[in-house]
Amino acid sequence: MSFIYVGFGGFIGAVARYSSSLIFGSILGLPNPLVTLFVNIFGSLLMGSIFYYTSNNPSEFYKLFFMTGVLGGFTTFSAFSLDSINMFFEKEYQNLFLYVSISVFLSIFSLYLGFIFAKFISS
Repeated sequence: MSFIYVGFGGFIGAVARYSSSLIFGSILGLPNPLVTLFVNIFGSLLMGSIFYYTSNNPSEFYKLFFMTGVLGGFTTFSAFSLDSINMFFEKEYQNLFLYVSISVFLSIFSLYLGFIFAKFISS
């Protein structure tokens, strides 16, 4: 049953990721690295919130479906890596440094904020 939770959640996350690319990239005209950055930061915020809510819940469904499935399919570390290596190949070293630094630190910080926000709402 766990594979079904992860698979169905992954399907939803992948469709949400593709929709984000269409909305922010094609329609609003944002460059792909910014779309990836947004998705990773927002995904981290959601991960922190869900992590808080599932930390005292023994049910594996929420962890497998939402965290592994939905957010695993939604966030885009492989796309982040591709964007980074493309900047490296294009010798855009300053952009590469900023992109990697902002992505890593804001994603971790956003996860923390999501956790704190969910904790605040629950009390």
